Amino acid sequence: MDQRNETGLIARAQQVIAGFLTLALMTFLSTVAGAQTDLAPPTNLTASDAPNDNGHGILLEWTLAPDDDRLLMYEVYRASTPDAPESAWFPVGQVPRGTESYVYSDEEESMQGEPNPAFVATGEPIHLRIRGVTADERTTAWSPVATGIARGNWFHSGKTPIMIAVLVFGFAVVWFIRTARRGAKLYIRPIPGLSAVDEAIGRATEMGRPILYVLGTGTASDIATIAGYTILSRVAKRTAEYQTPILVPVNDPVMMAMGQEVVREAYLQAGHPEVYRPEQIFYISAMQFPYVAAVNGLMLREKTATNFYMGVFHAESLLLAEAGSTTGSIQISGTDQLSQIPFFVAATDYTLIGEELYAASAYLSQEPVLLGPLKAQDYTKVVIVLLLVAGVLGLTFFDWDGIMKLVHTQV
Repeated sequence: MDQRNETGLIARAQQVIAGFLTLALMTFLSTVAGAQTDLAPPTNLTASDAPNDNGHGILLEWTLAPDDDRLLMYEVYRASTPDAPESAWFPVGQVPRGTESYVYSDEEESMQGEPNPAFVATGEPIHLRIRGVTADERTTAWSPVATGIARGNWFHSGKTPIMIAVLVFGFAVVWFIRTARRGAKLYIRPIPGLSAVDEAIGRATEMGRPILYVLGTGTASDIATIAGYTILSRVAKRTAEYQTPILVPVNDPVMMAMGQEVVREAYLQAGHPEVYRPEQIFYISAMQFPYVAAVNGLMLREKTATNFYMGVFHAESLLLAEAGSTTGSIQISGTDQLSQIPFFVAATDYTLIGEELYAASAYLSQEPVLLGPLKAQDYTKVVIVLLLVAGVLGLTFFDWDGIMKLVHTQV
């Protein structure tokens, strides 16, 4: 073969290879282009006010894209106008494939934590659109823009069980108050610490020694302190009848004023206002441990026969109780501070645990207005326990979640 024929064969081979490569490239490009456009978008996008919200939610609903099984998720975008340019749309949410709804909340910040430029007030139109995204970041075309208006809802239907429970509880409170006022005897579980109050006061009277009443190291606004004042009123009334001295050291001037008024009123109700001594309710110190040291010294000097600890207590609980035990006093304690209850249980004769302190006012006074809510709470607790038991048994043995659905509320 001469050189001219060899050159012709090489040229033809190059042409064949070039044609093959061109054909392969065109096929690849058409395949890629087809892959980018063959993913159909979701359809029938609608936007409406989301139920049970405060007026900033839009409920989006759509029909799944025909190629939903090829997608990874759907992206939700938002703009200030329906015909905004592409650069004006920004992402506000994502949902996995197979999802046909999404609740968009019009917050002042976007999903990325940046200021939301399209945030509007309640009642203004909100424009949204969605598209599908695959695992390799290919996307469908955009759905048509849907516009909705968010409005506030006056009632959260998901909280209907709570409304019913509140109404039933309110009815029970009124019922028990009316029952108590008609003279019916409402049973209250005996509380040993409260049952021993009269015994402890009587012992101090027989011994001719004073009674010490400590309201703790909280403030006058604490619920446990207020409950302590209620018990103080009952104790002071008894001490007035028996004419037994009562000492009430406090750590706050406001608590001193309240304590003096409570004791004075109790002595007045007992018919012995002349026995009242305001100096027996006195202020010591607002600092925790100086106050405790002074109270402990008072116990040792006065040889108190009975010590009451009712209110908010912290690290001083065991210090007070141990000092009182060395004098041979009967000690009755009560607090809602869970961390201090074990110390009182170990070091005092009687302890009001948690809510027993709150129930003391009803237990001691037997006032219908106080007994009604207490009995309603007791029955409510029974109902809650029964619901818990029924829910656990139903879900465990019968795969029944009716109780869970009953008490479930939407957030």
